[in-house]
Amino acid sequence: MSDHRTLANAIRALSMDAVQQANSGHPGAPMGMADIAEVLWNDYLKHNPSDPLWADRDRFVLSNGHGSMLLYSLLHLSGYDLPIEELKNFRQLHSKTPGHPEYGYAPGVETTTGPLGQGLANAVGMAIAERTLAAQFNKPDMSLVDHHTYVFMGDGCLMEGISHEVCSLAGTLGLGKLIGIYDDNGISIDGEVEGWFTDDTAARFEAYGWQVIRDIDGHNREAVSAAIAQARAQSEKPSLIMCKTTIGYGSPNKGGKESSHGAPLGDDEITLVREKLGWAHPPFEVPQEVYAGWDARETGTDKQQAWEQQLQAYGEQYPQEHAEFLRRMAGELPADFLQSVDDYIKATDASAEKIASRKASQNALNAIGPDLPELIGGSADLAGSNLTIWSGSKDIKTHPAGNYVYFGVREFGMAAIINGMVLHGGFKTYGATFLMFSEYARNALRMAALMKIPAIHVFTHDSIGLGEDGPTHQPVEQAATLRLMPNMDVWRACDAVESAVSWKMALVRKDGPSSLLFSRQGLPHQQRTEQQIADIEKGGYVLRDADNPQAILIATGSEVGLAIEAHTQLAAEGISTRVVSMPSTNVFDRQPESYRLSVLPATISARVVIEAGVSGGWYKYAGSNSAMVCLDTFGESGPAGEVFEHFGFNTINVVNQVKSLL
Repeated sequence: MSDHRTLANAIRALSMDAVQQANSGHPGAPMGMADIAEVLWNDYLKHNPSDPLWADRDRFVLSNGHGSMLLYSLLHLSGYDLPIEELKNFRQLHSKTPGHPEYGYAPGVETTTGPLGQGLANAVGMAIAERTLAAQFNKPDMSLVDHHTYVFMGDGCLMEGISHEVCSLAGTLGLGKLIGIYDDNGISIDGEVEGWFTDDTAARFEAYGWQVIRDIDGHNREAVSAAIAQARAQSEKPSLIMCKTTIGYGSPNKGGKESSHGAPLGDDEITLVREKLGWAHPPFEVPQEVYAGWDARETGTDKQQAWEQQLQAYGEQYPQEHAEFLRRMAGELPADFLQSVDDYIKATDASAEKIASRKASQNALNAIGPDLPELIGGSADLAGSNLTIWSGSKDIKTHPAGNYVYFGVREFGMAAIINGMVLHGGFKTYGATFLMFSEYARNALRMAALMKIPAIHVFTHDSIGLGEDGPTHQPVEQAATLRLMPNMDVWRACDAVESAVSWKMALVRKDGPSSLLFSRQGLPHQQRTEQQIADIEKGGYVLRDADNPQAILIATGSEVGLAIEAHTQLAAEGISTRVVSMPSTNVFDRQPESYRLSVLPATISARVVIEAGVSGGWYKYAGSNSAMVCLDTFGESGPAGEVFEHFGFNTINVVNQVKSLL
């Protein structure tokens, strides 16, 4: 078997060769962190390359995702299904080794990273999920859930503001199985970070409530191993291991310099690296004894088999919990869940209650929560406004087996944390804030959409209808821009029935995130047939109709009631109209053309769109003979009714707009 430094040098060689062949990439971090990674992966990491989805594996996150060749090298060397050909195709189209690690491409990649700090946030979410799941399922004599979350991070991750949000919360929650390893190399793209990053990082993390293990030589195997052991021994606090490393370690002329950060080393320098490291093998060639030193398949399989034996014994002793654990880790809903949700939707329709859709959302949670033990979520310090606490909510800080997270004023961190919880598995996860502050969370929303994971985002106070707080809090463009995000389903409900359907669709979805937009103000109940209720799930449907309609009114959310009022007024004046409620344009766009044309037939060209937001995205539905009762300016501060009136959201204006098209 090869010595440990040789095993680490295999990472360095593969990383610099792949970056050189691609003529693009970041060799510095993989070369600098190779020794740390070798210790962690060979001595501590619990994983099985033969089954990358083993439920009780340790989670490993490379938050400084630009160093992706570190992860790809580790996966390849330790025996995952990532052949050398994929490393040779690094950063090439359709390879399993894209420039930054992407979830779903290569086995063993736990999350998409690259936007700095978000991998760290995902890791916090994974650690929350691990601890909560353990509290829900473990027994005094059996621990089904018992693993660590390890996250590598660099200077850039710690400069990003999201690192403060999530590490502060991780300390408050005392996530003892979260271990961060900081690549303290003092270099970023612009050079030596002392010109722009002079924080006392150790003191900062100690203030968060972390155990900080300082001044570890990241190239000293014994020191790194002792630090990881110390971190694992601390069960009450997350740990930060601060490793001093040399970026581009082994490069005589570029090691320790920004020139090794984000560009190939060059053939001449790579030759010198090989000489300095004593790596006398051609590009992409790894000796069999090195592969043997890295191969984790046998030990991983042994560990998993031991766990599966425990799982079997657990099933014999606790059959109900065993079945529930398997169901939840498979991401399947309870067998009778959809029927109970549909029953609730019918009951909601029968109640015919005027209600704010944020309150209707809470009512839906109260109805479905008891039947959905995997439901977990919280609010960014707006629980009393978002109405995300339901009757069965229990704070995970005081109730480890609970289901509610007080995220604090951390919108970005919250969104990225729930991404990590979803990726861990075993939960249906939501986070909530005002729609306006989706802006703070935007990149984490995009990451959920990019990964196609079913995170749920609850956004209340969805328009100028929040009134007196004014334009700083009144969303105008947010619904439209969320709808533009690929894979994101946006639901803007017009009443309690559509609110319940929105929750149902978000919970059954498996291939992407959902944003649920709810109102502050009360919304009238809309009468529907059974078929109309079913059609809500199609994203858009005919809510009111007439014989030979002359125009179509298209509305969402709080403006649907206004469309109904205009429809009634126009009918009294002898003008027939159709009202289309379109709670989700994204879902409507996926319907067959025949259905879409049945709702918006080409024969009716006169169309008026009514939404208290920007008009830009609506022209694809409205066509050329259209009018927009929308809001292409920022709002104003004042009582909600007066603000709506000021901007023309009234029956007279809608009626006049229809008449102008006929």
